[in-house]
Amino acid sequence: MSESLASYRTVVNVETATFGTAPPHRMPRAAGADAAGCPGATYCNISYDAEAGEGCYLVRFAPGTGSTPHEHIGHEEFLVLDGTLTDCDGTVYRRNDFVSLKPGSKHVSVSDEGATLAVFIRGGFRALDEGEEVHR
Repeated sequence: MSESLASYRTVVNVETATFGTAPPHRMPRAAGADAAGCPGATYCNISYDAEAGEGCYLVRFAPGTGSTPHEHIGHEEFLVLDGTLTDCDGTVYRRNDFVSLKPGSKHVSVSDEGATLAVFIRGGFRALDEGEEVHR
């Protein structure tokens, strides 16, 4: 075996990771919007493949910002690394909460104080059309 394990490994430290405004998932801010991502959010791609709709990335929400309303085609799972995130039904996720959302779930989340999440996606997701309801 000629290749080392290091050639197969990615290590990202949340404290020193480089975050940028371009989301790895390429989902627009809202249906029909030209720009992708969420204003006030930054991303660090670890292994997310937008074509496959699978992988993981870190997302950091600035205080008062959150996600675009969206539906999950496959599972979304995330670990809250710091801060809090409030879902559209009022559920508050705190540091060390691991959340799993099933395919078909429609939601939007906001972080009043800011938050950093490790996000794991299987099957991708889509931005909801204007007026399309989220689960409450």
